[in-house]
Order: sequence, then structure tokens, then C-alpha cells
Amino acid sequence: MNTFYDNMELLPEAKTIRDLHQKDMRSAREKLFMFLSGWLGGPYRYIAAFGHLRLRARHLPFPIGEVERDQWLICMRKTLNDMPIDHVFKEQLIMAFTQTADYMMNQEQAEG
Repeated sequence: MNTFYDNMELLPEAKTIRDLHQKDMRSAREKLFMFLSGWLGGPYRYIAAFGHLRLRARHLPFPIGEVERDQWLICMRKTLNDMPIDHVFKEQLIMAFTQTADYMMNQEQAEG
């Protein structure tokens, strides 16, 4: 999943979420790999290292609204689109990531 953070660092439309991260994103890269390993059915590396996922609680220190959610999803969609994986599986992943990104939101939505 290095490509995900490469996209975050390179895509101008991801600047807001990039700025929420530390300058050196090695730790973020490793934690995402560890999380996805278990989330996708492999070893639960993240839980072994850090305990229960507590995804929402771990993200509460960061303001996550529509802009941040959407930028995160832009990076994830680009990452998945660049991978040689089955289209149906890719769509299932996008739906699951979208639900998770929605759940991470902790800021009021902008009024239309």
C-alpha cells in the first residue's frame, strides 16, 4: 500500500489530508500495511502490535470532514485503479473503504 501514500504525497487534490500527517510517513505506511493485512484476511499484525483497532478513536485527534474523507478516497481509488485486480473485487473494496471513511468523519458536514 505504499502507492496509497505516494498518491497522497503527489496529488495536489490530497493536500489537506497530506498536511494532517507527519512529514515522514514511514509509520503511517507501516500501520496501513499492518491494518490491511488483517482487514483483508491475513495476519492481524496491527492488533498484535497496537491492540484493538479502535479506528474511530485513533482518528479523533484529526479533523475529518467531507473534504478529508473525499481526499482520502481519491487516493485509495487511484491506488486500487492502478492495481491489476478483478473489477468486482475492486468495487467491493471501494464500497468498504467508503463506508469506513464515512465512519471516520468527526466534523460537521457543510450545509448545502
